[in-house]
Amino acid sequence: MYGSRTRKAWVTAYSSTPDQTDDTPFTTASGSEVRDGIIATNFLPFGTRVMIPSYFGNKVFVVEDRMHSRKKNGVDVWMPTRKAAINFGSAYADIEILDEPLIALR
Repeated sequence: MYGSRTRKAWVTAYSSTPDQTDDTPFTTASGSEVRDGIIATNFLPFGTRVMIPSYFGNKVFVVEDRMHSRKKNGVDVWMPTRKAAINFGSAYADIEILDEPLIALR
């Protein structure tokens, strides 16, 4: 895709369970409600669109959540169930950064 760039990152998954989130498990750090296509990461601004082709093909994700501050190079994909998140596991994968917002959302 024109203008995209790629970097490697640890990809994991999470769900809206209290032990995997803060005290508002259905609200992202950007203030939106969780839904399919949301990712959490600390190295990109809110609103950045990315793809993880080796695991999700051409599906586009949007950064709307954050991870624990100790997770410097991680991407966490929101999944609707704990079982789905556990089954995904983790992998070191290429993240294709499609674009970053011109103005930070928050």
